[in-house]
Parts: sequence; structure tokens; C-alpha cells
Amino acid sequence: MLVGTLYLDNLEEKENILDDLLYGAYVLVEGELIKPYNNTIPNNFNYKSYLSNKMIYYQLKIDNIKVIKESNNIIYKLKNKINKRILKIDKTGYLKAFILGDNSLIDDMVYESYQSIGITHLFALSGMHVSLLSGIILKGLKKVNNKLKYLIVIIVLISYGFIVGYPASIKRAITFFIIASINKIFNFKLSTLKILFITVFILIFLNYKIIYDIGFLYSVITVFGIFWGSNFIKSENIIYSSFKLSLVAFLFSLPITLACFYEINILSIIYNMFYIPFVSVILYPFCLLTFILPFLEKILVLLIKVMENISLFLNNIDFFKLYLDFNIGEILLFYILLLVILRYNRFKYFILLFLIVFIDLMIPYLDSSLYVYYLDVGQGDSSLIITPHLKEVILIDTGGKLSFDTKLEGDKSYVSEGTLSLLRSLGINKIDYLILTHGDYDHMGDAIYLVNNIKINKVIFNCGEYNDLEKELMEVLEQEKINYYTCINELDINKNKIYFLNSDIYDNENDNSNVIYFNFYNNNFLFMGDAGIDKEKYILDNYNLENIDFFKVGHHGSKTSSSKEFVNMINPKYSLVSVGRNNRYGHPNEEVLDILRDSKIYRTDENGTIKLQIKNNKVNINLFEP
Repeated sequence: MLVGTLYLDNLEEKENILDDLLYGAYVLVEGELIKPYNNTIPNNFNYKSYLSNKMIYYQLKIDNIKVIKESNNIIYKLKNKINKRILKIDKTGYLKAFILGDNSLIDDMVYESYQSIGITHLFALSGMHVSLLSGIILKGLKKVNNKLKYLIVIIVLISYGFIVGYPASIKRAITFFIIASINKIFNFKLSTLKILFITVFILIFLNYKIIYDIGFLYSVITVFGIFWGSNFIKSENIIYSSFKLSLVAFLFSLPITLACFYEINILSIIYNMFYIPFVSVILYPFCLLTFILPFLEKILVLLIKVMENISLFLNNIDFFKLYLDFNIGEILLFYILLLVILRYNRFKYFILLFLIVFIDLMIPYLDSSLYVYYLDVGQGDSSLIITPHLKEVILIDTGGKLSFDTKLEGDKSYVSEGTLSLLRSLGINKIDYLILTHGDYDHMGDAIYLVNNIKINKVIFNCGEYNDLEKELMEVLEQEKINYYTCINELDINKNKIYFLNSDIYDNENDNSNVIYFNFYNNNFLFMGDAGIDKEKYILDNYNLENIDFFKVGHHGSKTSSSKEFVNMINPKYSLVSVGRNNRYGHPNEEVLDILRDSKIYRTDENGTIKLQIKNNKVNINLFEP
């Protein structure tokens, strides 16, 4: 099976073609068949596995596309009419999200705030929407006999499933409703838990790969938790009952969230107490009403703006956010304890659940290893250094590649999203030092993005004049009251020193690069930035650098760097080249690779991220290949 990605030269061309691309249309496409890659930064989303679990094994990079004819399928025709009406009525994206399950039109920053405060499940089609839709229909058919009433609802839900493309959570919810309806009509007296088990068994039997779908896991485990903890949730006090419901849903979803996204917001327990009734009782029904009565759109926009502004404000409360990773053992132990606690009313043992989280949070502070990640950021540069016991976190360059996704708005994408995901998986919520070798976009293009998304204590710039990109970053740093320094000679790091091999000011940005040297656990590290042969000569004349263990090759392996004289002098044991796959510059240069032949060469285009773990003078190297 294939999945196609459409690349077009300009936004106007994209809009014109998308206007013709209706759901279910027959199209003729031309393009390049490619295999998807694994994630090359550890603990990141694996797109190749994601596609494989959906039985998709190739991508088609589409160069040309031509619509042959529209579909005669009644479901697709209905979906196209619904979509056309939605686009005429609503520009916020919420009608499309709630009715068709497509949240791509919701503002990215707003949606990220929903994710951060733990309420994105409300904006993805799920059991809640099926329950609300079926509830509305059942109430409207209350005078119809039971069998006919439930049959009508089942037909509507099955048709609705086809319209929205049957995401896993909708499959679960509709299948559950059908079995529950049969149970009620024929009085089989099956418990809700048994109905859920039958539902899961049927869906896994039909497609076992559904167990890899995050929406399915969230849907099943959260519903199971609510059924399992029903006695605990019951209370005469509505607010108290609502809190316990939110707490149970939070606890049952917590291991999945941490295992997949490495971030949890404890306050989401409170937030969901308010957001769930607001969305389910007010916003979702009002979206359906606006679809029927478009003149209500202004009121809908007002409700949405209030909700979005509150979410953006709450997202700024960072104190209650935890960043960590749950392994399979911790997940199993967490769920066993949770099941026992709720079944046998041992609520005082809730502390054990939080003890698991606390121990996981403390593990990085007990680790005496030095970690260095040469990150695969494409045709750019970025290296992450984590000192023992998590005392300092240093990022040398950010990478940066301006690209556009397939949304109509042409939003920017950032290579540093992978860096943030890695940091969060390691339980890290700040960068102590962001060191920028120089002002080229492929080295610092994502700096402002990082400043806006993670705490940064200090920023180090190179010597020389500063370009517009560096000046823009300095303005942001001043606004955020983040200290920054220029043209420094050394840093004291965890009883060690990082040296900047600075020199006279050059007339080009590359030779003004910060060249960074340090020794840790008897291993010598050298980072060259984009420094060229002229700066290499200066270093040879002014510093005694011999037997470099890990040599970060200058300028992505360009022939303007890494002269034979310089490489022979430093005598690297390992040479590491940060370079993009199939880049247009021809990096790394073959002559440079020949000069480096006496060292072990690692390249991010072939090896992905290169991870070093150094402890007791022993080096362990792991590769994350595409």
C-alpha cells in the first residue's frame, strides 16, 4: 500500500489543485516511489513504523496529479457536501474537527497548547462524540420502540463512521454501542466490562495491528479504567465525582502519554473537569447547531476564542508539567497497582503510583555518565551534551531548515522538534547553555523556536559582526530576559572547562565560527562549526591540539575545511560529519573523506544520530540509522 505526499512550488497552485481534489476522486499521479525512514533522533516518532502498522510500506512523492473523475459513492458525495458546507460556514477549523475528524485547520499554536494541558482528546473523534451523537438521536426518537430506535442509531453511526474514515477510536465506540444495544434489546445481561472485552476482541481479530494505534489504546484503556473504577467514582457530590472521574481517566492514560509523548501536565486533572463539560455539553452541540443554522457562527467564534485564550494562558503554567519516559516494566507495574487499588479500595496506596513517577524523575540525576548526541538535523548542525548527574545541559547549534508542510497556511516546520522530544524523554526541561557557533541558518535557524518552547539559561554567540538572524535572536533574548554573551574564551562546566579557540575577526561568517574544545573523562572533543582552512591554520599556530578523540568535522565535510595538515595534527580517532541525505552541496567531499580515512567516520546522513555514552573512561556508541 502507498501513501502520497504532494509537493508544489507555490501556495496558489496548491489551493487550486486542492479545490479539485474531492474525497473519493479518481486521480492520475506521477512521482517518485520512496521508502519511509525510521526516526534518526532517539525517542522520536517513528513514521516508518507508524505507516507499517497501517499496512503502508511506500511513499509516493507526487510531481503531477490530475483528477480523472469524481466518485459516485454516496458516502463520498455526502462527505464532500458536508465539507463544502463547513468551509463556507466556519474558518476556525472546529466544525471540521468535530464533524469530519480533521483538526488540520485548527491553529498550530493553539492545538499545541491543548496538547500541553492534556485536553487534545476532546478535539479528536472519540467515544465522547459517538455517545453525544447517539444520545441526541435516541432522545429525538424516544417515542419509537426500542428495536427500531436502536437500529436507526446503529445505521446512522455506521454511516457516520464511513464519512469520517473510521479512525480506531470511532471503530471502538461504534462497535461498543452496537454490542451494548444488542445486549439491552435482548436482555443478555452482559456487564459493561464484558461488552468492552468483546469489542476489543472483535476489533483485534479483524485487524491485529489496531493495537499499535494510539487512539485505540487511549480509547480502550481510559474507558476500561472508568468502568473498573466506577465504585470509586460514584459520589453524591457532583463536583467530587467529576474530580474522581477525571483522576481515574488521567491515571489510566498516564503511562501511554509518557511512553509516547514524554510529557504530562498534572493540572490536566482539573482542566478536564471544566473542559469536558464545556466541550461536550456546549461547544460540540453548538457546532452541530451552527452547521444547520450558519447565522450562529459569530457566537461559535466567540465561544472558541474564549476557550483558546484560556488554553494559551494555562499553557504558560509550567510548574506542574513533568517530562519523563515510561518503560514497559514501569507501565505494567503502574497498571497492576492501579487495578489493585481501585478493586480493593486501597486508596492510601495511591502514593505508590506517584513513587514510580518520582523514581523515574530521579534516575537521570543518579546517572554518572557523560552523554553526547550528534543529532541528525538534516543539512545542518546540532550537538547535545549532558553532563553527569544532569548538572548541565549544553546544546551546540540548533540546526534549522525552513520548509512548508501541506497545510494551506504554509506553516513552518522545525528540525528542533525532534531535539525537544529527546530532551523531554530524558526528563530534561531546560538547556543551561545554548552555544551558537555562528549565524548561518542551518546552525541557528531554530534558536528562537527553542527559546519559545524550553527554558534556556544562557546563550553564547561567536565573535565578529552579527547578521540579521543573530540580531533578531538577541532582541528575543532581551525580551525574555535571557542572558547572552559574545566572543568568550571559556566556560566552567561541572568542574571542567570548555574552551573557545577564538581568533582575530575574519571577513566571513564561517571563519568566525566558535571552535569548541573540551576534555571529559580523558576524552578530547573538538567542534569546528563551519570554520575553514584559514582558521585551522590559526589554531595550528596558537594551540597544541593532539589526539582528538571525537572530531566534529568542519562545514559538513566541505572541501573548504579539514585540511590534511590540520587533520594530521589533531589525529582524530573518530570523525563525525553532520550532513543531510542527498544534499545538493555534495557534502561530504570525497577528498575530505580520504583525508579522514585513518579515523572511524560517522555520518548523520548514513548513521542518523550518533550517541556517545562515556563512563569510567569507557565509550559506548549507539547509532540511530534511517
